[in-house]
Amino acid sequence: MATKETLELVFTNQLGRDVVLRVRDPKAGLTTDEVTTVMDTIIANNVFTTSGGDLIGKKDVRMVSSNVTDLYNP
Repeated sequence: MATKETLELVFTNQLGRDVVLRVRDPKAGLTTDEVTTVMDTIIANNVFTTSGGDLIGKKDVRMVSSNVTDLYNP
């Protein structure tokens, strides 16, 4: 069984919808300040555009850990 981690950056777009950017296997020891600074940069530079418009706000940041058991390995 392997544990996998994913960093989820949750933004709000111009229509008020949530947009989640997922980063697999993020660097260990990330701080809230580091992550929110990156989110601010993404918003300020319009790095991503969605069907609901540009990203305009930060909503949440979360680290998701999951245990994965491979039941079939051909």
